[in-house]
Amino acid sequence: MRLRARIALLLYVSACATSAPTPSQPAAHDPRLANLQRAATLPWTDGGRCAVREASEPWPLLAERCFHALDHERIEFHDTTGRCAVASAGAAGVGLGVCVLAAPEFVVGAVIVAGVVVVGFALKEVLDAYALDMGRPEVRPVPETAPAPSKPAPKKRPKPEPKGPDFPPIGPVEVTERDRRRRCEPIPVPHEGKDDAHNKCADQFPPNRYPGMDVLVDGVSFDALQVGGRVLWEIKTHRFDTYPDFIRRREIEKELEQIEKERDAAAACGYGYVIGVSTQAHKDALLRADRFLNIVVTGCKR
Repeated sequence: MRLRARIALLLYVSACATSAPTPSQPAAHDPRLANLQRAATLPWTDGGRCAVREASEPWPLLAERCFHALDHERIEFHDTTGRCAVASAGAAGVGLGVCVLAAPEFVVGAVIVAGVVVVGFALKEVLDAYALDMGRPEVRPVPETAPAPSKPAPKKRPKPEPKGPDFPPIGPVEVTERDRRRRCEPIPVPHEGKDDAHNKCADQFPPNRYPGMDVLVDGVSFDALQVGGRVLWEIKTHRFDTYPDFIRRREIEKELEQIEKERDAAAACGYGYVIGVSTQAHKDALLRADRFLNIVVTGCKR
């Protein structure tokens, strides 16, 4: 049903994409550059990677494919023309936003962003490359001139022989602020496992900001990023209370290794970290191993 709604929305947007740009926004000679410049005015959770990847496509297609990567907590969509009402009727929640965003022209008041937009790092790199390319001076042939008389080279002092091996100093590699921000950007990726019950719980319980997707932060995969907050979730749905005691102990040891890695990555990037388990017995066993864990009983069934 969702697929049919998305197809209907794209057909409607394509039909709407015939209006001319406003005089205040003249069309760029390079459609890809125009898409990148428009994307640079929006807040992205992936630094603009998706917009860069789809920049060669028509803007309505880029908007549909990259809508999930927008920072939805900072952006509002208003159907100022009224033409999106019909298109979004069966589009399962995101239809109105996609339709408004995909309009070929800039409509004042249609897209409202809270706060100052900092151009995503991926978009900035490509736009900087465009600026350098367009600002490159024309190369002209150098006129031939008579060679100047050569001067005797000054005598160089002999370089002293090193007394030991010339190795570079060993020390910690400095991490730039830009690299740190890049690692901490939440990147939606497909769910790793094929466990439908687990993935449904991860999408619905926090609830997940990116339904159907895991979230990659600092190179570590999490089951969900909570809507409305900087909280990452790890979801456990197996029936821990049905396991024999030996299996329970082994399971807790294995989970603690994973939890420590995820908790450290979340803390390093300023996120909260919550573990969701299906049963109270599972929660009690984890708290006995580490009483500082933040654990919620979801009640999700297998």
